[in-house]
Amino acid sequence: MKRKIVHIDEDKCDGCGICIPACAEGALRIIDGKARLVSERYCDGLGACLGHCPQGAITVEERESEPFSEPPAGRPEPGEAQWPVQIHLVPVSAPFLKHGDLLVTADCVPAVCPDFHRRFRPGRAILLGCPKFDDVAAYTRKLATMFQQAQPRSLTVLHMEVPCCSGLMYLVRQALTATGMEIPCQEFTICADGRVV
Repeated sequence: MKRKIVHIDEDKCDGCGICIPACAEGALRIIDGKARLVSERYCDGLGACLGHCPQGAITVEERESEPFSEPPAGRPEPGEAQWPVQIHLVPVSAPFLKHGDLLVTADCVPAVCPDFHRRFRPGRAILLGCPKFDDVAAYTRKLATMFQQAQPRSLTVLHMEVPCCSGLMYLVRQALTATGMEIPCQEFTICADGRVV
């Protein structure tokens, strides 16, 4: 069907991420340093994100697209609370994981990353843990079971720049290997001063 939907000019987009929390449907993500429309069906075409782009990279156009669909029930909306968040406490069958976008983050990240909630939280279910002090083997098994049951749309992994923290990405990869699943996954390293690289 032909309908209004957002278009992002990648040449203008500088990846600031200001548009992400403005999209209540969670249709936008920062991938490879650029804002991207990751789900056309969740874009309502109203353009709430337009006024938030300082580069003027987002416009609304009319084109062929699948019909608009509300995000699935149980998916965390921007600003919506989720409990629990610790990997060892989140039930593998938690409804907020089902077909959602999962954010696997080292527990130090929210403390040092000043724009954690604005940039990474909206529309994602949080799984928080420490690859140094927690049981990594148990986490790998639990994440594999979660991935199989939840069938997530995407994974985002955040870890600190210290060597021990990169183990978080390793255990996510191990869990994916154990399931044989291919889930789109992006990784961000957070510096001690809060910068995202």
